[in-house]
Amino acid sequence: MARPVTLFTGQWADLPFEELGRMTREFGYDGNELACWGDHFDVAKANSDPGYCAAKREQLDRYGLQCHAISNHLVGQAVCDIVDERHKSILPAHVWGDGKPDGVNKRAAEEMKATARAAQKFGIGVVNGFTGSSIWHLLYSFPPVPESMIEAGFQQFADRWNPILDVFAECGVRFALEVHPTEIAFDIHTARRALDAIGNREEFGFNFDPSHLIWQGIDPVEFIREFPDRIYHVHIKDAIVTLNGRSGILASHLNFGDPRRGWDFRSPGRGGVNFEEIVRALNFAKYQGPLSVEWEDSGMERTQGAREACEMLRKLDFSPSNVAFDAAFDR
Repeated sequence: MARPVTLFTGQWADLPFEELGRMTREFGYDGNELACWGDHFDVAKANSDPGYCAAKREQLDRYGLQCHAISNHLVGQAVCDIVDERHKSILPAHVWGDGKPDGVNKRAAEEMKATARAAQKFGIGVVNGFTGSSIWHLLYSFPPVPESMIEAGFQQFADRWNPILDVFAECGVRFALEVHPTEIAFDIHTARRALDAIGNREEFGFNFDPSHLIWQGIDPVEFIREFPDRIYHVHIKDAIVTLNGRSGILASHLNFGDPRRGWDFRSPGRGGVNFEEIVRALNFAKYQGPLSVEWEDSGMERTQGAREACEMLRKLDFSPSNVAFDAAFDR
Protein backbone atom coordinates (compact mmCIF):
# COMPACT_ATOMS: atom_id res chain seq x y z
CA MET A 1 0.00 0.00 0.00
CA ALA A 2 1.35 3.42 -0.98
CA ARG A 3 2.38 5.79 1.79
CA PRO A 4 0.38 8.96 2.60
CA VAL A 5 1.54 12.00 0.66
CA THR A 6 1.43 15.14 2.81
CA LEU A 7 2.41 18.79 2.48
CA PHE A 8 4.56 20.48 5.12
CA THR A 9 2.98 23.83 5.94
CA GLY A 10 6.15 25.65 7.06
CA GLN A 11 6.69 27.41 3.75
CA TRP A 12 3.01 28.41 3.61
CA ALA A 13 2.72 29.99 7.04
CA ASP A 14 1.81 33.34 5.47
CA LEU A 15 -1.57 31.79 4.65
CA PRO A 16 -4.24 31.02 7.25
CA PHE A 17 -4.63 27.29 7.63
CA GLU A 18 -8.26 27.40 6.56
CA GLU A 19 -7.13 28.60 3.14
CA LEU A 20 -4.15 26.26 2.98
CA GLY A 21 -6.25 23.25 4.00
CA ARG A 22 -8.56 23.84 1.04
CA MET A 23 -5.56 24.25 -1.28
CA THR A 24 -3.88 21.11 0.08
CA ARG A 25 -6.91 19.05 -0.85
CA GLU A 26 -7.17 20.66 -4.25
CA PHE A 27 -3.50 19.85 -4.92
CA GLY A 28 -4.29 16.19 -4.26
CA TYR A 29 -2.52 15.57 -0.94
CA ASP A 30 -3.67 13.18 1.77
CA GLY A 31 -2.81 15.56 4.59
CA ASN A 32 -0.55 18.12 6.18
CA GLU A 33 2.51 18.13 8.37
CA LEU A 34 1.63 21.10 10.57
CA ALA A 35 4.20 23.75 11.38
CA CYS A 36 4.11 25.24 14.89
CA TRP A 37 4.04 28.79 13.55
CA GLY A 38 1.55 30.95 11.71
CA ASP A 39 -1.90 29.75 12.74
CA HIS A 40 -1.20 26.18 11.64
CA PHE A 41 -0.54 24.66 15.07
CA ASP A 42 -0.30 26.59 18.33
CA VAL A 43 1.61 24.72 21.05
CA ALA A 44 0.39 26.96 23.89
CA LYS A 45 -3.27 26.66 22.88
CA ALA A 46 -2.97 22.91 22.43
CA ASN A 47 -1.77 22.63 26.03
CA SER A 48 -4.06 25.22 27.63
CA ASP A 49 -7.33 25.17 25.65
CA PRO A 50 -9.26 21.90 26.15
CA GLY A 51 -11.03 22.33 22.83
CA TYR A 52 -8.12 23.39 20.63
CA CYS A 53 -6.92 19.98 19.42
CA ALA A 54 -10.44 18.78 18.64
CA ALA A 55 -11.12 21.98 16.71
CA LYS A 56 -7.89 21.56 14.73
CA ARG A 57 -8.85 17.97 13.92
CA GLU A 58 -12.27 19.14 12.76
CA GLN A 59 -10.57 21.72 10.55
CA LEU A 60 -8.46 18.99 8.95
CA ASP A 61 -11.44 16.65 8.63
CA ARG A 62 -13.39 19.33 6.79
CA TYR A 63 -10.98 18.89 3.90
CA GLY A 64 -10.43 15.14 4.37
CA LEU A 65 -6.85 15.68 5.53
CA GLN A 66 -4.67 13.49 7.74
CA CYS A 67 -1.91 14.68 10.05
CA HIS A 68 0.96 12.39 11.04
CA ALA A 69 3.47 14.90 12.43
CA ILE A 70 3.88 18.43 13.71
CA SER A 71 7.10 20.39 13.34
CA ASN A 72 8.85 22.94 15.52
CA HIS A 73 12.12 23.52 13.71
CA LEU A 74 12.47 27.20 14.58
CA VAL A 75 12.31 26.82 18.34
CA GLY A 76 14.45 23.67 18.34
CA GLN A 77 17.20 25.61 16.57
CA ALA A 78 17.60 27.85 19.60
CA VAL A 79 18.16 25.03 22.10
CA CYS A 80 21.85 24.51 21.27
CA ASP A 81 22.68 27.49 19.07
CA ILE A 82 24.91 30.37 20.10
CA VAL A 83 22.00 32.82 20.05
CA ASP A 84 22.33 36.18 18.30
CA GLU A 85 20.07 38.74 16.64
CA ARG A 86 19.22 36.37 13.77
CA HIS A 87 17.13 34.23 16.06
CA LYS A 88 14.73 37.01 16.93
CA SER A 89 13.14 36.79 13.48
CA ILE A 90 12.34 33.07 13.78
CA LEU A 91 11.33 32.68 17.44
CA PRO A 92 8.00 33.34 19.15
CA ALA A 93 8.13 36.48 21.29
CA HIS A 94 7.75 34.50 24.52
CA VAL A 95 10.79 32.37 23.65
CA TRP A 96 12.92 35.30 22.53
CA GLY A 97 12.01 37.37 25.62
CA ASP A 98 14.77 39.87 26.37
CA GLY A 99 17.08 38.16 23.87
CA LYS A 100 19.76 37.24 26.40
CA PRO A 101 21.26 34.06 24.96
CA ASP A 102 21.21 31.87 28.06
CA GLY A 103 17.57 32.66 28.71
CA VAL A 104 16.63 32.05 25.07
CA ASN A 105 18.30 28.63 25.17
CA LYS A 106 16.41 27.67 28.33
CA ARG A 107 13.04 28.95 27.09
CA ALA A 108 13.51 27.14 23.79
CA ALA A 109 14.16 23.90 25.67
CA GLU A 110 10.97 24.37 27.71
CA GLU A 111 9.02 25.09 24.53
CA MET A 112 10.23 21.84 22.99
CA LYS A 113 9.02 19.97 26.06
CA ALA A 114 5.69 21.73 25.65
CA THR A 115 5.65 20.66 22.00
CA ALA A 116 5.91 17.01 23.04
CA ARG A 117 2.95 17.46 25.38
CA ALA A 118 0.98 19.22 22.66
CA ALA A 119 1.69 16.41 20.20
CA GLN A 120 0.43 13.88 22.73
CA LYS A 121 -2.80 15.85 23.22
CA PHE A 122 -3.23 16.08 19.45
CA GLY A 123 -2.69 12.33 19.04
CA ILE A 124 0.54 12.72 17.05
CA GLY A 125 3.53 10.43 17.53
CA VAL A 126 6.28 12.43 15.80
CA VAL A 127 7.63 15.97 16.22
CA ASN A 128 10.07 17.06 13.53
CA GLY A 129 12.61 19.77 14.16
CA PHE A 130 16.11 21.08 14.58
CA THR A 131 18.50 20.92 17.54
CA GLY A 132 20.83 23.80 16.79
CA SER A 133 24.56 23.46 17.37
CA SER A 134 27.17 25.29 19.39
CA ILE A 135 29.99 23.94 17.20
CA TRP A 136 28.78 24.48 13.64
CA HIS A 137 31.05 27.51 13.32
CA LEU A 138 34.03 25.21 14.01
CA LEU A 139 33.41 23.24 10.82
CA TYR A 140 36.54 24.46 9.07
CA SER A 141 39.37 23.66 11.42
CA PHE A 142 41.31 26.90 11.37
CA PRO A 143 42.45 28.17 13.72
CA PRO A 144 43.05 24.51 14.58
CA VAL A 145 40.16 23.06 16.58
CA PRO A 146 41.10 20.68 19.39
CA GLU A 147 38.96 17.55 19.55
CA SER A 148 37.97 18.56 23.08
CA MET A 149 35.94 21.46 21.67
CA ILE A 150 33.97 19.12 19.38
CA GLU A 151 33.44 16.70 22.25
CA ALA A 152 32.15 19.57 24.37
CA GLY A 153 29.64 20.48 21.67
CA PHE A 154 28.19 16.98 21.52
CA GLN A 155 28.14 16.83 25.32
CA GLN A 156 26.25 20.13 25.44
CA PHE A 157 23.75 18.70 22.95
CA ALA A 158 23.25 15.67 25.19
CA ASP A 159 22.95 17.79 28.35
CA ARG A 160 20.31 20.04 26.81
CA TRP A 161 18.33 17.48 24.83
CA ASN A 162 18.19 14.55 27.25
CA PRO A 163 15.78 16.39 29.59
CA ILE A 164 13.65 17.31 26.56
CA LEU A 165 13.70 13.72 25.36
CA ASP A 166 12.66 12.57 28.84
CA VAL A 167 9.41 14.46 28.29
CA PHE A 168 9.05 12.98 24.81
CA ALA A 169 9.40 9.54 26.40
CA GLU A 170 6.76 10.34 29.03
CA CYS A 171 4.40 11.46 26.26
CA GLY A 172 5.06 8.51 23.96
CA VAL A 173 6.25 10.88 21.22
CA ARG A 174 9.43 10.70 19.14
CA PHE A 175 11.62 13.60 18.04
CA ALA A 176 12.87 13.49 14.45
CA LEU A 177 15.88 15.70 13.76
CA GLU A 178 16.08 17.00 10.22
CA VAL A 179 19.77 16.34 9.54
CA HIS A 180 20.87 19.69 8.18
CA PRO A 181 23.80 22.12 8.16
CA THR A 182 23.86 24.21 11.38
CA GLU A 183 22.47 21.24 13.38
CA ILE A 184 24.43 18.94 15.67
CA ALA A 185 24.06 16.30 12.93
CA PHE A 186 24.49 17.30 9.30
CA ASP A 187 25.81 14.11 7.66
CA ILE A 188 26.13 10.38 8.36
CA HIS A 189 29.15 10.58 10.69
CA THR A 190 27.71 13.39 12.84
CA ALA A 191 24.31 11.68 12.93
CA ARG A 192 25.97 8.58 14.37
CA ARG A 193 27.89 10.71 16.86
CA ALA A 194 24.69 12.47 17.96
CA LEU A 195 23.01 9.13 18.61
CA ASP A 196 26.01 7.96 20.60
CA ALA A 197 26.00 11.18 22.65
CA ILE A 198 22.48 10.49 23.93
CA GLY A 199 22.97 6.76 24.44
CA ASN A 200 20.98 5.81 21.32
CA ARG A 201 17.72 6.45 23.11
CA GLU A 202 14.66 5.54 21.02
CA GLU A 203 12.96 8.90 21.40
CA PHE A 204 15.51 10.45 19.05
CA GLY A 205 15.62 9.70 15.34
CA PHE A 206 15.64 11.48 12.02
CA ASN A 207 13.41 13.35 9.65
CA PHE A 208 15.11 12.19 6.47
CA ASP A 209 15.49 14.99 3.90
CA PRO A 210 17.70 14.17 0.90
CA SER A 211 18.04 17.79 -0.21
CA HIS A 212 20.38 18.61 2.67
CA LEU A 213 22.66 15.68 1.89
CA ILE A 214 23.04 15.61 -1.87
CA TRP A 215 24.75 18.97 -2.27
CA GLN A 216 27.30 17.96 0.36
CA GLY A 217 28.24 14.98 -1.81
CA ILE A 218 26.46 12.48 0.46
CA ASP A 219 24.34 9.77 -1.13
CA PRO A 220 20.92 10.07 0.57
CA VAL A 221 20.29 6.35 0.03
CA GLU A 222 23.34 5.56 2.14
CA PHE A 223 21.82 7.56 5.00
CA ILE A 224 18.70 5.37 4.93
CA ARG A 225 20.83 2.23 4.82
CA GLU A 226 22.89 3.44 7.78
CA PHE A 227 19.86 4.31 9.96
CA PRO A 228 16.93 2.17 8.75
CA ASP A 229 15.34 1.97 12.19
CA ARG A 230 15.77 5.69 12.92
CA ILE A 231 13.88 7.12 9.96
CA TYR A 232 10.85 8.47 11.83
CA HIS A 233 9.60 10.81 9.10
CA VAL A 234 10.50 11.72 5.51
CA HIS A 235 10.66 15.05 3.73
CA ILE A 236 10.53 15.10 -0.03
CA LYS A 237 12.68 17.99 -1.18
CA ASP A 238 15.14 18.37 -4.01
CA ALA A 239 18.41 20.25 -4.56
CA ILE A 240 20.89 20.75 -7.35
CA VAL A 241 24.60 21.47 -7.56
CA THR A 242 25.38 24.26 -10.05
CA LEU A 243 29.14 24.68 -9.77
CA ASN A 244 30.44 26.58 -12.79
CA GLY A 245 34.03 27.34 -11.91
CA ARG A 246 33.13 30.66 -10.27
CA SER A 247 31.04 29.61 -7.26
CA GLY A 248 31.81 27.13 -4.51
CA ILE A 249 29.88 24.56 -2.54
CA LEU A 250 29.87 26.93 0.47
CA ALA A 251 27.54 29.25 -1.51
CA SER A 252 29.74 32.37 -1.42
CA HIS A 253 27.53 34.27 1.06
CA LEU A 254 24.87 34.40 -1.68
CA ASN A 255 21.30 33.85 -0.57
CA PHE A 256 18.95 31.13 -1.79
CA GLY A 257 17.61 31.86 -5.24
CA ASP A 258 20.71 33.70 -6.42
CA PRO A 259 21.81 32.05 -9.71
CA ARG A 260 25.46 32.59 -8.79
CA ARG A 261 25.26 30.08 -5.93
CA GLY A 262 27.04 26.74 -6.19
CA TRP A 263 23.90 24.85 -5.15
CA ASP A 264 20.25 25.53 -4.41
CA PHE A 265 16.97 23.86 -3.53
CA ARG A 266 14.61 22.72 -6.28
CA SER A 267 11.01 21.59 -6.44
CA PRO A 268 10.85 17.77 -6.13
CA GLY A 269 11.77 16.09 -9.38
CA ARG A 270 13.57 19.12 -10.78
CA GLY A 271 16.92 18.68 -9.04
CA GLY A 272 19.54 15.99 -8.59
CA VAL A 273 17.85 13.67 -6.06
CA ASN A 274 17.08 10.15 -7.30
CA PHE A 275 13.71 9.64 -5.64
CA GLU A 276 13.26 6.23 -7.28
CA GLU A 277 16.21 4.84 -5.30
CA ILE A 278 15.00 6.56 -2.15
CA VAL A 279 11.60 4.85 -2.40
CA ARG A 280 13.35 1.50 -2.85
CA ALA A 281 15.59 2.14 0.16
CA LEU A 282 12.60 3.19 2.29
CA ASN A 283 10.82 0.00 1.27
CA PHE A 284 13.82 -2.08 2.32
CA ALA A 285 13.91 -0.17 5.63
CA LYS A 286 10.18 -0.95 6.06
CA TYR A 287 9.30 2.74 6.44
CA GLN A 288 5.52 3.12 6.24
CA GLY A 289 5.12 6.73 7.34
CA PRO A 290 4.20 9.73 5.21
CA LEU A 291 6.16 11.27 2.37
CA SER A 292 5.90 14.95 3.22
CA VAL A 293 6.64 17.49 0.52
CA GLU A 294 8.66 20.41 1.85
CA TRP A 295 8.42 22.77 -1.08
CA GLU A 296 11.34 25.19 -1.42
CA ASP A 297 12.24 26.57 -4.84
CA SER A 298 12.96 30.27 -5.13
CA GLY A 299 12.71 30.10 -8.90
CA MET A 300 9.29 28.45 -9.23
CA GLU A 301 5.72 29.46 -8.38
CA ARG A 302 4.81 27.45 -5.31
CA THR A 303 1.28 26.29 -6.17
CA GLN A 304 2.51 24.78 -9.43
CA GLY A 305 5.42 23.19 -7.60
CA ALA A 306 3.26 21.74 -4.82
CA ARG A 307 0.72 20.29 -7.26
CA GLU A 308 3.44 18.85 -9.49
CA ALA A 309 5.29 17.29 -6.54
CA CYS A 310 2.14 15.52 -5.37
CA GLU A 311 1.50 14.12 -8.84
CA MET A 312 5.11 12.95 -9.08
CA LEU A 313 4.94 11.08 -5.77
CA ARG A 314 1.66 9.39 -6.68
CA LYS A 315 3.36 7.93 -9.74
CA LEU A 316 6.66 7.16 -8.05
CA ASP A 317 5.75 5.57 -4.71
CA PHE A 318 5.14 1.85 -4.66
CA SER A 319 4.90 -1.00 -2.19
CA PRO A 320 7.66 -3.61 -2.00
CA SER A 321 7.08 -6.95 -3.65
CA ASN A 322 5.80 -9.77 -1.44
CA VAL A 323 7.16 -12.43 -3.74
CA ALA A 324 10.48 -13.01 -5.47
CA PHE A 325 10.22 -12.42 -9.22
CA ASP A 326 11.63 -15.87 -9.94
CA ALA A 327 9.54 -17.74 -7.36
CA ALA A 328 7.51 -19.39 -10.12
CA PHE A 329 10.60 -21.32 -11.21
CA ASP A 330 10.38 -23.37 -8.01
CA ARG A 331 7.11 -24.92 -9.09
